[in-house]
Amino acid sequence: MLYHLFQYLDQNFHIPGGGLFNFISFRTGMAFILALLLSTMFGRRIIDYLQKKQIGETIRELGLEGQMSKKGTPTMGGIIIIISILVPTILLASMTNIYIILMIITTVWLGAIGFLDDYIKVFRKNKEGLKGKFKIVGQVGLGLIVGLTMYLSPDVILRENIEVKGVTQRVENVLYSKQNVKSTKTTIPFVKNNNLNYADAFKWAGEKAQDYGWILFVFVAIFIVTAVSNGANLTDGLDGLATGSSAIMGVILGILAYVSGNVNYAGYLNIMYLPGTGELLVFAGAFIGATIGFLWYNSFPAQVFMGDTGSLTLGGIIAVFALVTRKELLIPILCGVFFVESLSVVFQVSYFKFTKKQSGEGKRIFKMTPLHHHFQKQGNSGIQALIQKPLQALPESKIVIRFWIVGIILAAITIITLKIR
Repeated sequence: MLYHLFQYLDQNFHIPGGGLFNFISFRTGMAFILALLLSTMFGRRIIDYLQKKQIGETIRELGLEGQMSKKGTPTMGGIIIIISILVPTILLASMTNIYIILMIITTVWLGAIGFLDDYIKVFRKNKEGLKGKFKIVGQVGLGLIVGLTMYLSPDVILRENIEVKGVTQRVENVLYSKQNVKSTKTTIPFVKNNNLNYADAFKWAGEKAQDYGWILFVFVAIFIVTAVSNGANLTDGLDGLATGSSAIMGVILGILAYVSGNVNYAGYLNIMYLPGTGELLVFAGAFIGATIGFLWYNSFPAQVFMGDTGSLTLGGIIAVFALVTRKELLIPILCGVFFVESLSVVFQVSYFKFTKKQSGEGKRIFKMTPLHHHFQKQGNSGIQALIQKPLQALPESKIVIRFWIVGIILAAITIITLKIR
């Protein structure tokens, strides 16, 4: 809104300073600051309201150190994150940009699903919350919206890096196709001068290959949205773990969006040019500010939990952001923390069922899953698990910091993939 207002004032009345809003860097900085202020200053009021309404977390006894002290801590704090993302984005981003519209839809859509889940848990006193099949339906629905929008919208276009000329020891000139095109191509990590085209899987279909490629892309979008949002949900088990990890990922996604949307940087890095994605940097600024601001209250010991309202939303935002910038194949690296947390649950459940079927007694790989709880659990405490180390339970804050460090390393590797090809 402010972006469009000052653009109009600058063009028609030449208001001093109005031109600042034409710069993505300025609006990104403003979005970050505004989101940070909203989440810290108004976050306190929302927490007080949640406490007044006795909207507290129900804690199950899992035998973890300090676990029961969290009982009654306000939940549904994801509302703080959602408001702190949406307000700066609506004020400072271009509301005619298709990518911004998709990110707003993602935030509201998954925020509503998460809110409904928390509402059932807190007010209906149903510990199971929203049934899993309904969550999946909501995630699949968002994946469909994203995939079909990218297929049908004339604004979702790209210019592929098709040729490199004039290579010297230090300089190479990247040439792009002359026209913007609709395409199912995406970036392959570590591979130079070669983008993955989903349509290539259907070469046998002739002229229909591109349409079938978009159908495959829609299914990929559904899978990624579901997987990453659930991965963020599983990671949200320690104070500040999911929030801090998401902030780290947000920084990298913002960088990827900006370089992909700037023809000069895209040419320098030899990646496909995606007109319009640079505007996503403003959304990324709000996302980072909101998550860092939320850490003011969510860091150990947490004064508020984000609940599914926040965790599903954060995961969905990261997934859709990667999809629209054609960097979805980088998700296993960038979202490695979410990925490993999810795999730990899958492996634990699968191994338990397999061993129970084989011997009648289920066995475990980890002391407890998701993985962060494995480090909270005392080793050799009566739980038969293949991996008992560390024998000494680690303090919650140490686990969180170490997971953040791993996330930073993975983020650095993600950026490095732009050059190591």
